[in-house]
This record gives sequence, C-alpha cells and structure tokens, in this order.
Amino acid sequence: MTVTADLEELKAKQQKMWSSGDYGKVAWLTVPLADVLCDAVDLRPGSTVLDVATGTGHVAIAAARRFCRSTGIDYVPALVEVARGRAAAEGLEVEFREADAENLPYADSSFDYVLSAIGVMFVADHRRAARELVRVCRPGGRVGVASWTPTGFIGQLLKTVGKHASPPAGSQPPTRWGSEEIVRELLGEGTSEVTCSTTTVVQRFLSPEHLADFFITEYGPTLKASERLTDEGKQAFRADLIALAAAANRATGGSLTCDWEYLVAVATKE
Repeated sequence: MTVTADLEELKAKQQKMWSSGDYGKVAWLTVPLADVLCDAVDLRPGSTVLDVATGTGHVAIAAARRFCRSTGIDYVPALVEVARGRAAAEGLEVEFREADAENLPYADSSFDYVLSAIGVMFVADHRRAARELVRVCRPGGRVGVASWTPTGFIGQLLKTVGKHASPPAGSQPPTRWGSEEIVRELLGEGTSEVTCSTTTVVQRFLSPEHLADFFITEYGPTLKASERLTDEGKQAFRADLIALAAAANRATGGSLTCDWEYLVAVATKE
C-alpha cells in the first residue's frame, strides 16, 4: 500500500471517529478560542475568511460577527449542519460546506484570512494540510491556527489515550501543531513570517470524575479508545483520566477548574 493510500485510510478512520459521540457538546469548551484567534490575526471587517475544520462553526461565526464574509468547511456532515443552524439562529450569513482540509475546494489566493481553531491539527497529513492553508490565502493575507500543546492538559489527555489504545498506524500526534518549532516549519513554506504565542483557556467541570465520564461519552478520541478496551481496561483508562484531571485541578470543594494550554500561530503569506 502506498503512503498516500495509508493516509487516505487513516483519514477515513478519523472521519468516523469525529462522527462518534457528540462533538457538538465538546465544542462548547473551545468557544473562547475563536475570538482569541480572530484577535491574533487582527481580523478586519469586510475581509474574506475561511475557517478550516470548522466543527460546529466557532471561528466562522466569530468572523461573521465581525462583519467579514465568512466560510467554514468540515468533513463531518453532522457538524456542518449544526454550524449552519447556529449561524441561522443568529441571523448571520455564513457559507458552510462539507469539504476536506487536505484538499480545499478553492482556487489559490481565495481568502484574506485562513483560520483553524482545534481543527486542522487533527488531519491525517499535516504537511499537505499546512500547504493547503497557505495556498488558498492571498499574498499579504494571514493564516492563523490555534492548537493544543503537547505539554498542556489536552496534550496529556491525548497521550493518556495513546497509552491505553494505540493510535492508528501512520498517524502523527495532533499536538505537533502545538509545538512552536514544528508549526513554524509546517507553515513556513510560502510565508514571510510566523509568530507564535501560548495561552490558556479555563475549563470547569463538576468533578474530575465528571470530566472523565464526559470525555469518554462525548469526545470521539476517548470514546473510540474506550470502546476498544476490555472492562478492566475501561476502568483503568477512566481512572487515569480522573487522575490527570485531579492533578491539574486548582479548585476546592470537589469541583474541577483547570487551565488548558494552546498555541496560536500566525503566518503572513508572501
């Protein structure tokens, strides 16, 4: 099997994974990142914006609220429908369509801004997706990406997933996009400048146990990992998620408050 065929098979598996659970609920947690990313690229009203791997539409909707001509794409049809419903509920004109981040259906230099928050980091072929982001951005425009860092909470959660259920053959850690050195290399081709900054978003749950159960039930990577385990394995997996959350907790009284670290990278197209 060729490398391309391997990656296409991996992409198909990933699409099924993101179609499982209820990512719409998990997406609530990343809403604040949309405005942070729009601020980071200095989004200008009247600009054209593409939100790649839009999920339920956070960034595309945030851009439309800033009076931009906004488009969002995702390869999970159910998420695209949720995004359309959200935009319609606010009376926002946003074009949402089903499309592949690794093969964007747009001509070169089509958008002033090309953005992705906790989206493109999960593609099968990192380099190909990075090239697509830059390709459809106009010269002088900006590419902006927000990604979980390897050492942050979600980076450690995904590492815990891999410890219990090995990732598919040929897959790369999505948190590579949250490493400044790697994201500079990924977005460096065809750009004149890449700037990076690290920040956190505060998350709150009823308890560490609540976080573990929420992720196992609703979040594709943890749900699918749990389904592959024996009953004993499921218990050990849940216990490790609880321990991870408890170690990151800065709340008292039984509830959970923790900071999730992410990297924002902004590249200027040559």
